[in-house]
Amino acid sequence: MARGIAEQVALRLVAAGELIDSNPETALAHTLVARRLASRIAAVREAVGLTAYRAGQWQTAIGELRAYHRMTGRQTHLAVLADCERALGRSERAVDMFRATDRDQLSPEEAIELLIVAAGARADLGQREAAVAMLQVRELTTDEPWVARLRYAYADALLAVGRNEEAREWFARAAEVDEDAATDATERLLELDGVVLDDQDEGDDFDALEEDEDEGADGSEEDDADFDDEGALDDVEEDEYDEEDDVDDEDDEEAEEDDAHDEDDDEGDDDDEDDDLAEEDDEVADEDDDEGAADADTDEPPDKPEPAAP
Repeated sequence: MARGIAEQVALRLVAAGELIDSNPETALAHTLVARRLASRIAAVREAVGLTAYRAGQWQTAIGELRAYHRMTGRQTHLAVLADCERALGRSERAVDMFRATDRDQLSPEEAIELLIVAAGARADLGQREAAVAMLQVRELTTDEPWVARLRYAYADALLAVGRNEEAREWFARAAEVDEDAATDATERLLELDGVVLDDQDEGDDFDALEEDEDEGADGSEEDDADFDDEGALDDVEEDEYDEEDDVDDEDDEEAEEDDAHDEDDDEGDDDDEDDDLAEEDDEVADEDDDEGAADADTDEPPDKPEPAAP
């Protein structure tokens, strides 16, 4: 395989491993890309099968995990295959797989997981007493990490056939060793003891918390509204100030226009006065001309006396 392709496949598998718990669908998409690049790599086919199982793609999981078993010769995921058969409504096949498997070739954990699935398949078929009998194994008293799941499955099977006291005992024993909270044994034990977690009260508390948050949000909105009103009031006041300034400017302009008109009127009056003075000067000049003419008539030499007749 080319180095570049190998790096891409490795990155896809790493991404799938990080997402398989939180987002199995996306994890499956990464493994499918890896399979397209390297379909002959057993680890890739195993990754596709496990992510498909977590994503609820039962048929894809069966095909890929069977391919992984053929490629490696191992039988490490028989419990997952049997559980996929149960999910597809084929519980008989799950029981048959348990019967046909050589459990000595499996690890203790793998064998117990297959046993739990097969007992569940028996219960699916209505064989509840048979399911209880299947789970009565010596491993119930071990202290292995996986024993919590076995004890939980046994307690659940006992409860299904009405053996409540025994079921309570085994739920308690499962809770004792379930350090990672892989099961809900503690909650089931409380239910059997009559201690019911009131989901309604929790819902009411949650609703009350939401109401408080909503009230807080409403208060914030009111504060924002008050702030907006104050801002709007400031805008109105600014507009009023602007209008007053505009009025003052208009008054100043009118005053300037009035002053200009007054100046024009004054200039017009001055022109009228000048015209009057000019007319007076003309009248004086005419009077002078008349006086001069009179004087000219006065200054003419007397007529010469006519000579006496001889």
